[in-house]
Amino acid sequence: MQKSTVTKLKQALIATGNLKDYGTSTVTLALSVSDHRHRAQVRFYRCDSFKQAWIAVAQQLAKTPQASWVRLEAVQSTQKLPRETFEKRLAATFRMNYWRYGISFDADFKTALLEMESNGQAFFRPSKAHRIGKNRSGSWVDYDRVAPYLNKREGELPVDIRQTENVWAFTTAGVFTDGQKIWNLSEQEDCGKGIRVVTDEQSELQSAIEHGETFLINQLKDNGKFVYGYFPARQRVLSSYNVVRHFSSLYALLEAIPFTKRTEDFAKVKLAIQWGLKNATIEKEDAIFVDDNGELKLGGQALLMLTLCKYQDVTKDDTFMPVLMKVLKGVHFFQEPSGKLIHVLNPDLTVKAAFRIIYYEGEVAFALSRLYELTHDKNVMNLVKQILDYMVANDYGKYHDHWISYAINEALLVFPDNRDYMKLGLKNVFNHLKFIEERDTTYPTLLELVDAAVKMTDMIKRSGNEDLMAPYDLARLRQVLRYRALYEITTGCFLPEIAMYLYNPQKFIGGFYARHDNFRTRIDDCEHFLSGLVNYYNYTYRQA
Repeated sequence: MQKSTVTKLKQALIATGNLKDYGTSTVTLALSVSDHRHRAQVRFYRCDSFKQAWIAVAQQLAKTPQASWVRLEAVQSTQKLPRETFEKRLAATFRMNYWRYGISFDADFKTALLEMESNGQAFFRPSKAHRIGKNRSGSWVDYDRVAPYLNKREGELPVDIRQTENVWAFTTAGVFTDGQKIWNLSEQEDCGKGIRVVTDEQSELQSAIEHGETFLINQLKDNGKFVYGYFPARQRVLSSYNVVRHFSSLYALLEAIPFTKRTEDFAKVKLAIQWGLKNATIEKEDAIFVDDNGELKLGGQALLMLTLCKYQDVTKDDTFMPVLMKVLKGVHFFQEPSGKLIHVLNPDLTVKAAFRIIYYEGEVAFALSRLYELTHDKNVMNLVKQILDYMVANDYGKYHDHWISYAINEALLVFPDNRDYMKLGLKNVFNHLKFIEERDTTYPTLLELVDAAVKMTDMIKRSGNEDLMAPYDLARLRQVLRYRALYEITTGCFLPEIAMYLYNPQKFIGGFYARHDNFRTRIDDCEHFLSGLVNYYNYTYRQA
């Protein structure tokens, strides 16, 4: 690395403070370096003074290519724990991968592991009883994976890591560079710990969206089918496939491509739509349905319709309009005379499940509203009204679903003075704000919900119905919007300082992950993140 970069890294690290452990009169630095293609090589330097440790670090950095990803950390606090205490604390951790400390099996840090070394390679395994969600993980150390890794990194180990009487837990403060810019890493004890402190929100958002669109478009194979997803920490590719999410992920791409202006990607999306129509739909009674493993879902109908509408809107290519009309015709097979919608049909159009999941109504109302904007067909408008009236009558605002907010926003373009729809939309978000503020996982649909809600409040103001919002705290809503956008970047985006601890790190840059599920990334994870961030950026920074 250039001497100037090394000097700046040194200054930035010193500025974090507390470099020396006065309890042991030592300084311990951890240097992680990745060439983008391989997992970070990690080395610990433990000396009597910062000067001594830095000489060793600087020598290593001098041999490091400038464009490398470099993460430099100082151990700030350590706690010696009896092995039994450590194991109990690890098992008691809520959620998988939520143990956020480094550990060492010896006092001299010859067997130390950074937090992301452990989480990035699934060294801590959950119990068989653990279920994805906020419950105790029952995690345990998989020594059969840890021991070979440490042996390769350090050579012969000074202790048997399975048998040591004590384990040392530690925290770090540090900095990260991509060779061009240096970021401080957060020391807050939350999900953003160890991830860059955002100082230029607009730039970071733009970068996340641009990389996110690139990642998602790159998951499309030559035939138009996606690579569905990965467990990067486990080095596994998901073998399942959800065709509903195939279409919804294409919708997210159609939102992101106008942002990145990579219009050549429209051709890839078109091919993927054609793959979906060929491989994931059936035609019955002159109507087209999404066939998801023998189930015709109302949500599938909605998302196919939404994707085709969006494609025509942004490309002005009406190739799929005949298909769109047949998909619309399919919606009628889900209707009951009461206005209620059936959720799942069998391929022979008999009812399989009257109810499956609450967001189907919001999805289809949103999709039909978009179709009305294309066609101005009064029959479509009447169908939207029928569905929304049913949602109002059945208090759908209590479900706090982002699709409901999307649907209300589109509906208010058609029915700008309908106070019942406004009330439904307001309840849908404001009764959920505390949950949104306190949610520890990234949960990207929450940003989508608040995105749409803020737009809705502005529409209500313009319509002259501001009195409806008197019971609600609009300033708090906007504060939550900004908070969730930043939270998504720093807790769910595969930034280099996180990706560098995975296999083939560059492959995941731009992807979005669920930490509590082995850093899982699927196309539908990416779709929700992208949609939320694109809509937030456009409404916040793009001035008319």
